[in-house]
Amino acid sequence: MLLAIDVGTTNLKAGLFREDGSSVAQAERPNAKAAGPAGTVAYDPERLWEAAAGLIRDVTAAAGSPRVRTIGLTSMAESGLLLDPRSGRARTPILPWFETCSLAQAERVRGEIDAKAHFRQTGLHASFKYGLPKLLWMRDHCPEAFDGSGVWLSVSAYLAYRLTGAIAEDETLAARTFAYRIDRREWNEPFIRHFGFGPERFPRVVPPGSAVGTVLPDVAPGLGLDGGAAVCLAGHDHVAASLVCSAGGDGVYNSMGTAETLVGSIPARALDDADYASGLSFGRHAFPDRMFWMGGHSTSGGSVEWLRDVIGDGGLPYAAIMELLEGTAPGPTGILYFPYLAGSGAPRIEPAAKAAFVGLTAKHGRAELLKAALEGNAYQLEFMRREAERVGGSPIRGMNVVGGGAKNGVWLQIKADVSGIALTVPGAAEATLLGAALAAGVGSGVYGSFREAAAAARRPASRRYEPDPGRHARYARLFEHGYMALLGPLSAYYKGLS
Repeated sequence: MLLAIDVGTTNLKAGLFREDGSSVAQAERPNAKAAGPAGTVAYDPERLWEAAAGLIRDVTAAAGSPRVRTIGLTSMAESGLLLDPRSGRARTPILPWFETCSLAQAERVRGEIDAKAHFRQTGLHASFKYGLPKLLWMRDHCPEAFDGSGVWLSVSAYLAYRLTGAIAEDETLAARTFAYRIDRREWNEPFIRHFGFGPERFPRVVPPGSAVGTVLPDVAPGLGLDGGAAVCLAGHDHVAASLVCSAGGDGVYNSMGTAETLVGSIPARALDDADYASGLSFGRHAFPDRMFWMGGHSTSGGSVEWLRDVIGDGGLPYAAIMELLEGTAPGPTGILYFPYLAGSGAPRIEPAAKAAFVGLTAKHGRAELLKAALEGNAYQLEFMRREAERVGGSPIRGMNVVGGGAKNGVWLQIKADVSGIALTVPGAAEATLLGAALAAGVGSGVYGSFREAAAAARRPASRRYEPDPGRHARYARLFEHGYMALLGPLSAYYKGLS
């Protein structure tokens, strides 16, 4: 059987699958945050390992201790830690992608590079999220961690080390450090040295799905494993999910969670100024000779969480939210919500952007505010989708949707009505877990290729949301003449205040 671990921002999940992709057992545990150095939010490496190990025990016990052939590891991108390869101990906590402590370091990096040239090498725009600014912050605030050896590892690579004792990094996560060249598929040593690090701070890089070792004999029994299971790096969680959601690498999918991401792919090619202007990020896909593009929005579900606390006196129950939403009239509220509680991402990257409601009246209540938040996030996704069409050179006529937000049918219908395209929710309950399992199946020889793995997975019945033409026409007018018309002036205003 194929086992997978997915380390997310909020939860860790494990799944056990048959070779046809059917689920045997799944389990979930919170990914508990902890206080980090200098007032940061972090994850404790040992606590994370214990949670992952517990999940492996949970799913193997639930399935009657079956023979596990391979384990695939996927995780949130940009989060990492410094590991001492000599002692095997973490020298720092895990700094997560959302921790903004490295804003100043990102600005330093931005000021010392040619932004367009670096984008053509890395596929990225400078940001506090990436590994290099976080390493710079750690060196500034935790200099003792840099006394002696230390290697920057993603969360997936750290778990692989705990399972196998091997140190390696998957290419899709190496590329999220800002120090890896996707054009040459190697670490950018001159760039790394420019910021005072030696190349030994970064591990060897392997293609997505690669087996890096087998579970250590002294570790396997405590996990309910019989030993010999190959451990594979499935890489970036969104890339892993695309193995299930992107129709052999050619489709587009939308991941809905606290943050929201739109992911698609293009044939591998050199990046250009038009790609840079899109605000999207790019990387090497697991599918051969393809690249992925990705647009992120950090406070999609986060907007709903914020609003449910604000209007619900400490937390409006989800059942109450759905009751309010289902009681609203079909079609637009007429309110424009700009969902930038933590700045704006692609296509118009502006860290200083702020959230705003425009068009409120005394007649509007909690239900309309909640629906407006869903509409505003749908407008932001539509902004990304249109830019992605330009980059890809072809229309996007449909999308698969996964993640916690995909359980909200009202939101999905709003998205379909705003975009004018059909949305499909795959029947596979956990696309990221299944994608990681399939990637591990490739790395361990169960499947001959990623395309074979994607084709082998059985897909249960899905839900489909079709746009209503009349509502789409009304939303399109609001998007063009309201949301997009005000976006530029609002961005300029907040940028001027920063």
